Amino acid sequence: MSGRTPLVVGFDLDMTLIDTAAGFRAVLLALGTELGVDFPVEEMTRRLGPPLDHLLAPHLPAEQVAPAGDRFRALYPDHAITTVPTFAGAHEAFAAVRAHGGRVLVVTGKYAPNAQLHLDHLGLEADLLEGWVWGLGKADVLRREGALAYVGDHVHDVEGARAAGVLSVSVLTGGCTRDELVEAGTDVVLDDLTAFPAWLDAQVADLSA
Repeated sequence: MSGRTPLVVGFDLDMTLIDTAAGFRAVLLALGTELGVDFPVEEMTRRLGPPLDHLLAPHLPAEQVAPAGDRFRALYPDHAITTVPTFAGAHEAFAAVRAHGGRVLVVTGKYAPNAQLHLDHLGLEADLLEGWVWGLGKADVLRREGALAYVGDHVHDVEGARAAGVLSVSVLTGGCTRDELVEAGTDVVLDDLTAFPAWLDAQVADLSA
């Protein structure tokens, strides 16, 4: 397979594999209550994708951002694991990679222990989980692991894939539009992960040919 053995596919987590919006909202409300801050929760939830500190920074004094992020991550397991579902097609997407003898990576900006809680709760088994990497930072992991493609929902996922020289596969389950993802340079846009197995089958067939 063009020197890539076995097949390796990376996936983003939030808003690609799992619908984190309700859990993020609940944690943000709990954090706001503790801090006495009225966060614009709906606006912040619509913009999921950038690192948490980037989302908190406009609403807190600079010296409070890092401690608030630490507290958010501490609150997270009690507020955002059991209520967060997978998107349709997530399990099937992993199975499609493994049907071709491949490895599944989850490469996410989320704090890795909390990301692992999601995977365990939802029965999503990754061969490698890499947390706290965002945007261009994802490229190092994808190159190191010899990925063929990276699947995400955000323009910064596209940037990471392009920087790594791997195929960028985008889904429309997050906050970015088709036009935004295309403009960022994605190779393919799928409505959601239910379309991924057929895309992968065709891609592997093309590589084999």
